[in-house]
Amino acid sequence: MLAGVASGASAQTSAPPPAGAEAATADNAILLTVFLKHDQSRPLSELNAQLARQGFYKAFPPPGIEVVSWYVEMGIGQVITLRLPASRLREVNRVLKDTAWGAYRTEFYPTYDYKAIGMAEHEKAQ
Repeated sequence: MLAGVASGASAQTSAPPPAGAEAATADNAILLTVFLKHDQSRPLSELNAQLARQGFYKAFPPPGIEVVSWYVEMGIGQVITLRLPASRLREVNRVLKDTAWGAYRTEFYPTYDYKAIGMAEHEKAQ
C-alpha cells in the first residue's frame, strides 16, 4: 500500500522561464543595486581590458533588464540600479560572476519600490 501511495505522489516543479522571457511588472519587480568595486591596485586600462576579454559589456545588462541608473563613484567604482522580475535575479548574478569578477568585487542590494506607499502615507498624515 505504501508503495502505491509513493508511486502516485510526485513533486510538482515548474521550470523557470527561459532567460530574458519575463518582463518586470508592478507585481513581480524588484530593484537591484549593484556595487562594482574596482581593484585600485590595477590601472583602469588593465581593468577595462579584462572586462573586454570576459565579455562584460556584451553580456551586461542581460536583454530585457531595465537599467534605472548607472553611475561611477570616484574611489569606489560603479553603482548600477536595475529593475527586473524577481525570477531573473539568478540570471543577473550569473552574468556578473562570469564577466565582472576579477576586475570588480561585487555587492548586491535587492529592494522594492516603496515610493507610492510612502507618499500615500505622507499625504494621509497631512
